[in-house]
Amino acid sequence: MKFKTQLMTAEDVQRTLIRLSHQIIEKNKGVKDVCLVGIKTRGVPLAHCLAENIKNIDGAEVPVGELDITLYRDDLSKINVDPVINQTNVSFPVEGKTVVLVDDVIFTGRTARCALDAVMDLGRAAKIQLCVLVDRGHSELPIKANFVGKNIPTSLNEVVMVNVEEIDGVTGVVINEL
Repeated sequence: MKFKTQLMTAEDVQRTLIRLSHQIIEKNKGVKDVCLVGIKTRGVPLAHCLAENIKNIDGAEVPVGELDITLYRDDLSKINVDPVINQTNVSFPVEGKTVVLVDDVIFTGRTARCALDAVMDLGRAAKIQLCVLVDRGHSELPIKANFVGKNIPTSLNEVVMVNVEEIDGVTGVVINEL
């Protein structure tokens, strides 16, 4: 892959996550019965950042869970003969809650669909909302994020890379070309 452009700096990402935190609070009229579930891998640290922002803004603790959607994928056999299965860690009931799924990028919508299936297996949530840092277009399913940090129309030969400090050692968003 070849670097094309920097979309967001660490400061841009932080500012965007603060805005998304405000939007989650506003849309849900507070955060009573709201929980955040990060989709592994980069959705997890983003969800923790949103929870910290919500605590700073509203004073409320929002539970955060981690969701591994590997076994829900429809292309599992194409990925690897022996896929790495991480652990889902949602230590709170989702029954009757507003679950905000958090991911770094929405592309085809297939990851979000898998995450919906995984949450449904955890219990009957009152609502499920989707929050993404970047929507790059090209949806193949009738799935749309409720909260979007940045809409970036991309071509199919471009790759949006979200980096987070906890995983990549740096925070930011870049576009690379194949």
